[in-house]
Amino acid sequence: MLDREAKILVTGVAGFIGFSLAKRLLDDGIRTVVGVDNISDYYDINLKHSRLKILDKYPPFEFIKMDIADRDRMKGLFSDNGFDIVVNLAAQAGVRYSLINPYSYVDANLSGFVNVLEGCRHTEVKHLVFASSSSVYGANTSMPFSVHHNVDHPVSLYAASKKANELMAHTYAHLYGLPSTGLRFFTVYGPWGRPDMALFLFTKAILNDETIKVFNNGKMRRDFTYIDDIVEGVVRIMGKLPDPNPDWDGAKPDPGTSYAPYRIYNIGNNNPVELMDFIKCVEKATGKKARKEFLPLQPGDVPATYADIDDLETAVGFKPSTPLHKGIRRFIEWYRDYYG
Repeated sequence: MLDREAKILVTGVAGFIGFSLAKRLLDDGIRTVVGVDNISDYYDINLKHSRLKILDKYPPFEFIKMDIADRDRMKGLFSDNGFDIVVNLAAQAGVRYSLINPYSYVDANLSGFVNVLEGCRHTEVKHLVFASSSSVYGANTSMPFSVHHNVDHPVSLYAASKKANELMAHTYAHLYGLPSTGLRFFTVYGPWGRPDMALFLFTKAILNDETIKVFNNGKMRRDFTYIDDIVEGVVRIMGKLPDPNPDWDGAKPDPGTSYAPYRIYNIGNNNPVELMDFIKCVEKATGKKARKEFLPLQPGDVPATYADIDDLETAVGFKPSTPLHKGIRRFIEWYRDYYG
């Protein structure tokens, strides 16, 4: 359980997951939620401002426009506030964009994350929770993906930056005893979602009678995870400090735990869906057939994702359960309402 008197920092608060988490915390009556975001133009900033307008209606919410890569401002943010819990969701997202603009991933996902770690270290934050990604599994083919699997073969710079975050957080847990928990999200979707994600792109194209791009000739499988399930998992983990694993053995190191206060969890639906079945759900919810252009697998993409969530369920007694057809229907209802 989270202490309602806690002071919580959410980075990337104008983003899809950051906004959804902050709203949930405010609805739960958390005393103070501070959100930071640089409002990057990676996608439509009007969508980000619309999310912030909703959060601004809550008196306990404070928004600060800030880039987490700004070392001096981040140092001031931490020293001025004394946060109890920090949830780092700020990042340059997207696998394909990392092939186009690699430096943005270094700035946000590496330099920015160091600033978060340093802020947590010097102000004795009680728990750092940070977003990793299912992308870290890279070239792995053994499924379902487990946090106890080795993840040393990323296939995109985005994935490499997220694996780096896990390594950096472990270092701070080891050196400074900073309790750190990394969460590997699996293909998050739902209302207020990102415009560069498949569900958003498919919905927009189908409603406008445009062609959708179907990569790997439709032979993709994704563990689509509804946003409310992601948020529920994050909230529960926020209240669960990572305990050192007394059985951790350096001769046979377990990637998912540590002798330090550090843990990694998957948050996924534990039910991979074929891309063509996903498209059929979108067609049913929109009431329109999709025009399809079949294309090969794109550089940096993986053909399948599938989350092993046993550790998450054991730790906090929760597993995502929203059926895909319900989640897609809710997204399309939101999309039609938001875009008229």
